[in-house]
Amino acid sequence: MPDNSEDSAGSCCPQRSGIAAGPVEICHDLSVHETAPPPRISIEGGMAQLGTDKIVIAEDEEGPQRSVNLKAFQIDATTVTNERFRRFVEATGYVTEAERFGWSFVFYTDVPDDITETQGVVQTPWWRRVDGADWRRINGSGTEPAWHPDHPVVQISWNDASAFSHWAQGDLPSEAQWEHAARGGRRNTEYPWGNRPPDDDAFQPCNIWQGRFPQTNTAADGYLRTAPAQSFVPNDFGLYNMCGNVWEWTRDSYRLHSLRRHARARQRAMEGYRISKGGSFLCHASYCFRYRIAARNGNSPDSASPHQGFRLVYPE
Repeated sequence: MPDNSEDSAGSCCPQRSGIAAGPVEICHDLSVHETAPPPRISIEGGMAQLGTDKIVIAEDEEGPQRSVNLKAFQIDATTVTNERFRRFVEATGYVTEAERFGWSFVFYTDVPDDITETQGVVQTPWWRRVDGADWRRINGSGTEPAWHPDHPVVQISWNDASAFSHWAQGDLPSEAQWEHAARGGRRNTEYPWGNRPPDDDAFQPCNIWQGRFPQTNTAADGYLRTAPAQSFVPNDFGLYNMCGNVWEWTRDSYRLHSLRRHARARQRAMEGYRISKGGSFLCHASYCFRYRIAARNGNSPDSASPHQGFRLVYPE
């Protein structure tokens, strides 16, 4: 198992806040609602596990393991797809934050060839600011072929996901709901499929990075970037890609409870951030070992990237 080093604790998610002025406001109509939602999975209420005692990244406060009482709820079987988000945009006229900012983050290997100079991100130089990158043009102008209707919608901020949830008459899951759903009814399981970790060679139950990050991805799992939202074997609840593929926003604020000086300083720097779960196709055990159920990441609610998506929950 990877150690809890500074490298393995790093985040593969870039933050927008503090880099540029806010987007221009665009009016949209959220008085209309989704009329043909995709399949949902019903989850029984009761006591659920949150966190773990097998802590890998201590500074994220993955533990200790505790129990929470949840009401019954429904959850999307997959993350929201490009096609479903397209219907939302057509119905409401919604304009995403990446579109309003006029730029978003792109992984360095996917920056269009005609862009010669881009702005990097401190401490995560593999991210580049690219003008014109958004949910339709994931990696910038001219990259529309990277858009597939059945893949997870990406380049979506927490604010975008919240607007979508209003249209779909649902909500982003709490961290507890997300973890309970990801475990599929199992106890003390590290991954949706059990406790065996993915590797670079023989076992790839989800879409993550294989090889040397960030230089070489062998794509042993079959995908260099996103996989279809309904791919790989679902967990015991019938939920797809609860770990890997794309990060998933939750509705919860990112909070650290430690009184240590480092934790207090980190909490101040991440004030207002929201929790993401599940990891993505850019995660590798050597750097961002967060494709575990109890792992957690925080990001600013206006940030978007090509590996950030979401799914919704609904009242039972």
